[in-house]
Amino acid sequence: MLMAGLDIKEIVELALLLIATGALSGFLAGVFGIGGGAILVPVFYECFRIAGVPLEVRMPLCVGTSLAVIIPTSIRSFQAHYKRGAVDMAILRVWWLPIVIGVVAGSVVARHAPERLFKIVFVCVAWSAAVRLIFARETWKLGDDLPKGPVMRIYGFCVGILSTLMGIGGGLFSNLLMTFYGRPIHQAVATSSALAVLISIPGALGYIYAGWPAAASYPAVAALQVPFALGYVSLIGAVLVMPMSLVTAPLGVRAAHAMSKRTLETAFGCYLFIVGSRFVVSLVGGQ
Repeated sequence: MLMAGLDIKEIVELALLLIATGALSGFLAGVFGIGGGAILVPVFYECFRIAGVPLEVRMPLCVGTSLAVIIPTSIRSFQAHYKRGAVDMAILRVWWLPIVIGVVAGSVVARHAPERLFKIVFVCVAWSAAVRLIFARETWKLGDDLPKGPVMRIYGFCVGILSTLMGIGGGLFSNLLMTFYGRPIHQAVATSSALAVLISIPGALGYIYAGWPAAASYPAVAALQVPFALGYVSLIGAVLVMPMSLVTAPLGVRAAHAMSKRTLETAFGCYLFIVGSRFVVSLVGGQ
């Protein structure tokens, strides 16, 4: 039996890869407060490439599926951090509306943007964050505390729109902002897990909306070459990844609180540099 040019053995291998990815993304969601999207997008990209998804829509399909998976993972991660009293609820009260507006704007952009834009955004942000985290100095600060008023709301909007275009839960940006303003990395990670909930739900719905025209133009996308997709969200990818991510997210939270600040920053930075490099290769080689 063949499906999208794959035999049963290849389909099983893809399924096992996605399940393993779910376990890793859930763990890192707990460790870094990132929702796991920085893991999911690169892995989904390789899986969809193997499955024969057209290049023109492959990246937004990865982003949309990642956001869908992040929904339960981020909720689980947030609950674990909240129980430890590490979440800054004051930041959530200021940021929730600007972030949601940013997510809506990102979904509109996703409906019309070229595939290369998603990769460029991913690389620029991932590498910038990697430099900040790997070579961090205590003097690299924007201020002693987060700003008030319009500037803070602009930050929230930027977190929402860039997270939506990258398919991550927002932790990458909020982590950086909070640490640039002197907040401890552990508090930044915990608060970011809550922001991932705000971003992933409207973000996934936005990618379902954004993907309908593409699905009509590319029937293979509507079926994901392996049946069942809604717009830019692969239901099969989401279903295979979600269960293990829910199991491992609390384990990541425990690991985060056991690690030193510097170890946490360096590990996160190295990972971001590696995944950013993969998309540079893709931009240059067109694969």
